[in-house]
Amino acid sequence: MRTPRILLLTAGLLAALAAHRLAPAQELDPRILEVEQKRIAVVEKVKPAVVAIFARGGQGGGSGVLISDDGYALTNFHVVAPAGPTMKCGLPDGVMYDAVLVGLDKVGDVALIKLLPKKEGDKFPFARMGDSDKVKAGDWSLAMGNPFLLATDFTPTVTFGLVSGTNRYQYPEGRGLLEYTDCIQIDTSINPGNSGGPLFNLDGELIGINGRGSFDKRGRVNSGVGYAISINQIKNFMGHLRAGLDADHASLGARIEERSEDEMGGAMVVTSILEESDAYRRGLRLGDELVSFAGRPMANANHFKNVLGLYPKGWRVPLVFRRENENRESEKREILVRLMGVQRQELGAPTQPPGPRPRPPAKPAEKPKEPESPAAKLYEAKAGFANYYFNKLERDRLLAAFRKHGDFTPLAGDWTIEADGEVKKERASLQFTVKQSQDGDKDRHIVLDFKVGGVGFQLEPLRRQNIDVLRQPRGSGGLPIALYHYWQLLTIGPKGFEGDFSHGGHEPFYPPAADMQADFSKRRVDCEVLRTEHVGVTGKWYFSLKDQMLLGFEIQIDREDDPCEVYLSDYKPVDGRMLPHQIEVRHGNDRYGVFTVKSYTFGNK
Repeated sequence: MRTPRILLLTAGLLAALAAHRLAPAQELDPRILEVEQKRIAVVEKVKPAVVAIFARGGQGGGSGVLISDDGYALTNFHVVAPAGPTMKCGLPDGVMYDAVLVGLDKVGDVALIKLLPKKEGDKFPFARMGDSDKVKAGDWSLAMGNPFLLATDFTPTVTFGLVSGTNRYQYPEGRGLLEYTDCIQIDTSINPGNSGGPLFNLDGELIGINGRGSFDKRGRVNSGVGYAISINQIKNFMGHLRAGLDADHASLGARIEERSEDEMGGAMVVTSILEESDAYRRGLRLGDELVSFAGRPMANANHFKNVLGLYPKGWRVPLVFRRENENRESEKREILVRLMGVQRQELGAPTQPPGPRPRPPAKPAEKPKEPESPAAKLYEAKAGFANYYFNKLERDRLLAAFRKHGDFTPLAGDWTIEADGEVKKERASLQFTVKQSQDGDKDRHIVLDFKVGGVGFQLEPLRRQNIDVLRQPRGSGGLPIALYHYWQLLTIGPKGFEGDFSHGGHEPFYPPAADMQADFSKRRVDCEVLRTEHVGVTGKWYFSLKDQMLLGFEIQIDREDDPCEVYLSDYKPVDGRMLPHQIEVRHGNDRYGVFTVKSYTFGNK
């Protein structure tokens, strides 16, 4: 008796399902159709910017995404590494383009490339960058790319899924490279070939670059866990990438560990520190408790690793720590720390075992030599750079914009600066003169006359000097040498620096405030950086991103000591050229002096 009833019930269910399937589409909730159409529209909007990347000769590849109409595109370092400095890129328009490597972030697994238009002046479609700090677990996301190199016409594959988590940390795969910090975890399916491709939100904004996935060991099948590098991290490195740099990530020069592994949210304490680190020179010591770093509260080691990985080497970020005073009272202190590079071995930190390495490919049969790529003319190799050609472009653009405030090259003769002010909180006048002469066909001879607070001395910067002499006057870190380098930059430019003269990417700059206790975040100004070297002394020059005005510079005589920091403000015209009339000098944690310029005197060549 049961069998007929089961058959009748089954038949009824099948009839109901058939009726549902045959129901007209208008019976569906119109809101569902609206969301579906919006998603389709977003895919159509961003699809033209998705790049299929191939090594020249067609061996291997990955994905990328255009971020500007002049052809700049983001991808993964591990995608371009096998390709070399030039590659081929296909767009959904079905056209293959030549491309060249621009900048690298090997630790963060990011690369910037540039596609060459078929005709000069042609514009590329591009994706708009979003704000990855706004991404939340549960948000929808779209991944696009070329998994398994499926799309022979370069039309990207689209997958749709959830953001599974944010602020995830993934250990380096080996030798400190490919460390994923503060990244976005997704269940949106990504597979080999998706690497370097874009992750979008449903507004069509670029929120990340897909890079890692967890795959079934028996095959190359995604297990539902993927990771994308957050676009906000990439923004911090964008100035470095555009400047053709081989960028490095930051380390603090100190190891921070949780006080007790058994306590949830235990205190983060300094357990080792390099004495040559800037953190040590600023006052951080063993046993200090880290409260916040770069504005983020620190609750555990994962938080610290995540935030540290967001920044390039050399950036200065605020750090708040807590220490007990003599009365065993807890005191908070805030310092501004210059970040070191990724040098974990100096701290003796345990290294992660490298992941499984792929077997070396079989030696391919010899092929006819491929003609040189048209993109090769945009590549120039130089140690420390991913592509020095683009560094020169950025450097020269910056100098041209700076000279709009005044061209001093016709005034490369004697200079005198006279100012009134205070040194170590006592009234003092300052006079600085550059005198130069030419002894026949021999090298030029330069003498610096410097007088402050009634005490003066001479210095010949082109002669070998004792470091202690170069640091004079005491407490300034070498103000005469700093002003001499300033004169070199204004009047001679690149030819005045026989060492480095390159674009250093973007960095935050913190002008002094009347109240030196003011929040560092409120004082921050984002700047372009110029790096220089002359007579063994290095310099960093900070130009406002807004108008390329020079806001200040650091001159470092000895890497083991703090630089002489010079802050420039109150610009006024002098003979049609803009010059600062307020100069503040700092060294280490102290202000050496502040001066109001009375006059600039220019000599003849």
